[in-house]
Amino acid sequence: MKYILLPLTFLTFCFNSQAQEIASNTNSPKDNTLYYFSNDSIKSISDTVKNKKGQQLKEVVITANKQPKPVTALRSGLKPMDTPQSVQVIGSEIIEQQQAIRLSEVLKNANGVYVGSARGGAQESFFSRGYDMSANNMFKNGFRYNAGSIPEVSSLDKVEFLKGGSALLYGNVAPGGILNLVTKTPSFKSGGEVSMQIGSYSFYKPSVDFYGPLNKSIAYRFTGSYENSESFRDVVKRERIYVNPSLLFNVTDKTQITVQGDFLSDDWTPDFGTGIIGTEIVDVPRSNFYGALWSNGKTNSASASALVNHDFNKNWKLNFNSSFQSYDRESKSTAQLSTVKDNGDWTRPLVQNKNLEQILGDQLSLQGHFNTGSIKHQLFTGVDWENSFTTAYTYTFTPANYDTINLYNFDPSTQRNDIPNGTVTQIVKTDTNRFGIYAQDLISFTEQIKLLAGIRWSWQESQAETNNLVKNTITEGAKRPDNAFSPKIGLVYQPTKDMSLFASYSNSFTPNTGTTVDLQPIKPSIIDQYEAGIKKDFWRGVLSTNVTVYQITNNNLAQTAEFKADGSANTDTSIKTLSGETKSKGIEVDVTARPIEGLSIIAGYSYNDMRYTKTSGLNGSFIEGDRVVRTPANTANLSFFYTLQTGMLKGVSLGAIGNYIGDRLGGWNNQYNNDLTKYPDGIWHREIPLEGYTTIDVSAGYSWKKISVLCKLANITNELNYTVHENYSVNPIAPRQVLVSLKYQL
Repeated sequence: MKYILLPLTFLTFCFNSQAQEIASNTNSPKDNTLYYFSNDSIKSISDTVKNKKGQQLKEVVITANKQPKPVTALRSGLKPMDTPQSVQVIGSEIIEQQQAIRLSEVLKNANGVYVGSARGGAQESFFSRGYDMSANNMFKNGFRYNAGSIPEVSSLDKVEFLKGGSALLYGNVAPGGILNLVTKTPSFKSGGEVSMQIGSYSFYKPSVDFYGPLNKSIAYRFTGSYENSESFRDVVKRERIYVNPSLLFNVTDKTQITVQGDFLSDDWTPDFGTGIIGTEIVDVPRSNFYGALWSNGKTNSASASALVNHDFNKNWKLNFNSSFQSYDRESKSTAQLSTVKDNGDWTRPLVQNKNLEQILGDQLSLQGHFNTGSIKHQLFTGVDWENSFTTAYTYTFTPANYDTINLYNFDPSTQRNDIPNGTVTQIVKTDTNRFGIYAQDLISFTEQIKLLAGIRWSWQESQAETNNLVKNTITEGAKRPDNAFSPKIGLVYQPTKDMSLFASYSNSFTPNTGTTVDLQPIKPSIIDQYEAGIKKDFWRGVLSTNVTVYQITNNNLAQTAEFKADGSANTDTSIKTLSGETKSKGIEVDVTARPIEGLSIIAGYSYNDMRYTKTSGLNGSFIEGDRVVRTPANTANLSFFYTLQTGMLKGVSLGAIGNYIGDRLGGWNNQYNNDLTKYPDGIWHREIPLEGYTTIDVSAGYSWKKISVLCKLANITNELNYTVHENYSVNPIAPRQVLVSLKYQL
């Protein structure tokens, strides 16, 4: 047994500052336990050593207020201080203190990322730095997942937000950043908890989390939850079942295998919110639901993954990760409120959808440390492959419309209740393959000066097959191959160990739909991103700050072509040319602090300006200088959580979180239109102005031995505002609500 003795004076300082942590890695990788210095800290460490007979306490790592575990979204094992971009991690402690139910609530702690729309209640779409993250930028345990459902947060260990360019590591991703959801993993220490959440609008959600060893080489974990709730929206309800089992195999001291399953069943009511007349949101009660009473939706998603970690030695590590996902979503309802007349009359169309997707992915990577003379290298290289097979069903109804109602005097009790049957008229199957090979190297010339350089080659090919059931024809579309190199280079200067200045450049590409005038697939748009910033820890990590500035330029914006191949005027919006430009630029500030034991503070502010900077000015093109819709100029967040550590009120906790979303535009961006009879100024005005808003949640709780209770009052000012997806899903935010969580630790 090897002991590490710390001077008494240093221990005294740690107890007083409450800013130090001990990460104890006992016979890695069998046990990874994080210990915080407190009045019981020495006892915790000593008990751990006693309970690990025959095992060696290899190291005790003293850190400040820094991320004690690797940021898995970085994949390469780089430390956040060595990474030339902004990284933010929201841990399970914050998620639990906040009593988060949806991912959007967790992300209130991350500045610069915000909900762009609620997509009819089926999902939440997120934006960052002006870019949509829903399609390719959402990951779970390092794998892209279908973001068409609302993910479960009860199983999350942390949420990692890697801001800025990540194409080198992940391929075809938008430049705003990526979100990686990391689920809880097995432990060789037995434990768990049972919890119950009860809230407004008949919300209740029991959850379980059990973990421990099966034997000396195998550990398990099982998390699961059930949710049943109504809503502040009339008629709307939701029922969810979720399970997440996992196993950890310590094959040898150097080889570790983690196997994980994930299943979610989500029954929900399609809710497209309130209506729009012209570019104005209809002024009706927040609770009004205008869909048919029989509207229904169901989402099933499942996944299985296996991660193999092998350490050749202390310098070289091999990872292999494989995942299979299945996604199935279908819904039937009256459609979105997009054509409301001035008097409030709305003819309700009928809509039915069914979408399937299967995603198979493999990742193989190698991490290594080596020296060339006095220069240190941290190498990360690998390959990844992904196959996505989607099936989309198109339904039609005869007649296409259900009925006509008036939004101002609608009485749900008198509406039609019969359920029409839709007919499948078309099935489109799309097969997409992605492949990438990459390498990056963190070159440390000195302890202060470091260079990160890397490049990726990405290849993507998709092909669609359309089965028209009406015409009884099957049409095989042309293959759409895209490929591009994505370089990244960053310079890091660390004058001290707790300060890092960085600047970086990265490049990525985004595939486009449509064809050229010669009917060839249009090439992808190339995006350049520049970023610079400073990271600083004060007073041994009691206060940590990140300040980042960035500029993202899409030089090759795909726009409608002016002329066809024969020189005639083009009116087909699917025929495009690469012309125009968008530019997104801004600043982000992150602050975290633990000034005293039991108190954590998170604050952030972001400014973003994303506009069309070059357009053709032709009929159908966007307006040069126009701000891109759904991109607020300002967002901010501030939260604190405090648990009393001593005295008669020991165990009492208080918390609050404020979140600000600034002025923004909903709908679609305005376009030039040559029909002067209909548009006298030559512009089709489609933008919906939305004012900024602030929501504030407060919480209070008490913990006694193994039992804890926590109460939250959300949106205490009863703020009313909307998330707007284009112009068809205008969903009001939730009003003032109460949530109570009761937990028992095993």
